[in-house]
Amino acid sequence: MKMKLLLMSLLLLILHEPIWVHGVPVSSPQIIPITPLSTSMPAISPGTQVGEEHHQKDSDKKVIIAVVVASTVLGGVILSFLCFWFCHSKYRSKSNRKNVQSSDAEKGLTVARYLSEFSSIKIVGMKGSVPIIDYKQIEKTTNNFHESNILGEGGFGCVYKARLDDNLDVAIKKLHCESQNAGREFENELDLLSKIQHPNIISLLGCSITDDTRSIVYELMQNGSLDAQLHGPSHGSALTWHMRMKIALDTARGLEYLHEHCHPAVIHRDMKSSNILLDANFNAKLSDFGLAITDGSQSKKNIKLSGTLGYLAPEYLLDGKLTDKSDVYAFGVVLLELLLGRKPVEKKAPAQCQSIVTWAMPQLTDRSKLPNIVDPVIKNTMDLKHLYQVAAVAVLCVQPEPSYRPLITDVLHSLIPLVPIELGGTLRASQVTQQVTPADPPVNSSHR
Repeated sequence: MKMKLLLMSLLLLILHEPIWVHGVPVSSPQIIPITPLSTSMPAISPGTQVGEEHHQKDSDKKVIIAVVVASTVLGGVILSFLCFWFCHSKYRSKSNRKNVQSSDAEKGLTVARYLSEFSSIKIVGMKGSVPIIDYKQIEKTTNNFHESNILGEGGFGCVYKARLDDNLDVAIKKLHCESQNAGREFENELDLLSKIQHPNIISLLGCSITDDTRSIVYELMQNGSLDAQLHGPSHGSALTWHMRMKIALDTARGLEYLHEHCHPAVIHRDMKSSNILLDANFNAKLSDFGLAITDGSQSKKNIKLSGTLGYLAPEYLLDGKLTDKSDVYAFGVVLLELLLGRKPVEKKAPAQCQSIVTWAMPQLTDRSKLPNIVDPVIKNTMDLKHLYQVAAVAVLCVQPEPSYRPLITDVLHSLIPLVPIELGGTLRASQVTQQVTPADPPVNSSHR
């Protein structure tokens, strides 16, 4: 307020006060006519004029000094604020980066701390956030990778059962990394699984590196793979209708996490029944992330065709186009396996194969034929409305056109009401319709 008054005073002085030149006041540059001085007018003292002039100059100097000081202070305040804002922003971004790095490190330390509780486990280092376990110890616990401990075989090696401690059974995948592809898959799987934590995705416990051999240590899944359960010696006898729906729901939850909750999204690219593992309670978990890619991590056009015949989506197989809908197609094939008990590809003749999709599609949409092609193990043990709903979901998932396939989130929500509450769904015991028994009249027997 004082500053405004000073400025106004300065303007008034400039506009209205006369300018003194050699002791004579001049109000404007115009010629002023000379008039006789009145005898009554008081005489002007030269001393008074000089005093007023000095007083005026002092006032002007004070106003100018005040303006300069105020401007300097204001500029200093603004400059200080800008410096503070810049430093704070820089510190915050650096802090965020540290938090991301520390979260990965904390996860690695958590796993390492968990493993250190078992006295027989020797951790010799860390690979990123993944503990490195002594290779000699892995050799010893697998009986030098004896074939009696083999749980399964993959493209680049075998999976062995091992006991690192009296209370810790694990699965160890041994990869022979002479080829560049095997080494790449090893690195890729470690990188992805070290960042992922979900109840329906396999847990990574550690790894081992020596010469051309790489080993990955996972939690042990006591009931093996879905493929072994459905197509092995038991032929799915341990899997009831509700248990199969639970496995489908667990698998959908794992895929939804990859597609919707990972940033960037992860495309599994090798979704199949042998990569769905079952624990002691038949909880399903996705495994084998060697071929998985993060959406946008590389040009889809440059991706080498990889996967398993029978699960590959048509657009990926024929044109190399890969999206999350490719995983949805493979999930649809798994759903058909659960429903029909058949393999994804079956030989009809020495040089001829038929896919489960080609064989089943015409019958899946015919309600009179559908009950007849269901896996005999679960035939007549489910509510037919539920059977039709699952078949409809499978049909949508395996549509040739990717845009016609649902998102895995939509699939998930359609399966939840079909699974009993005690198995992770929302189906109440009172909603379960009385199961049809073999003694009851067959449904649509005229079409059998």
